[in-house]
Amino acid sequence: MFSKNQPVHQVKNIETIIGPSVKVEGDFTGEGDLVIEGMLVGNLSTKNNLKVGQNAIIQATVKANNAFISGKVKGDITVKGKLEITSTAVILGDIKAQIISIESGALIKGSLVMSVGEIKMETEEVIEEKIKPTSKEEKVVEKIKVADLERSQEEDK
Repeated sequence: MFSKNQPVHQVKNIETIIGPSVKVEGDFTGEGDLVIEGMLVGNLSTKNNLKVGQNAIIQATVKANNAFISGKVKGDITVKGKLEITSTAVILGDIKAQIISIESGALIKGSLVMSVGEIKMETEEVIEEKIKPTSKEEKVVEKIKVADLERSQEEDK
């Protein structure tokens, strides 16, 4: 994937670069790595990696395998793998990714969802089972509630 200080020309798998003076409107779909330094309005989907440069502006629904965002994005972002958000990023929209990394200073207005599929469901069940009180603990809690109620009633007299 892309890294913060890696020059664009050093990434071998880049299929498309939208330069700083380019504005694309409409649905953009690709198979390879995509670098955006300009403006894109519409929908954006790549089956590989996406890099949004610091001065880039995107107003679109974004889908990618992995993404590295330094610019401005207005729209929902869905990433199958890792999403890296740098300190210069501004995101107005919901984010869904398996792994999310956010640098201090990034601005995000929207919800963050880290989806891990079936593992999440199993984990929730295990947590719920572990925090479920035993019958002995339930009896102790009930005794405490009764004692608190009795104390409260005595104070009211």
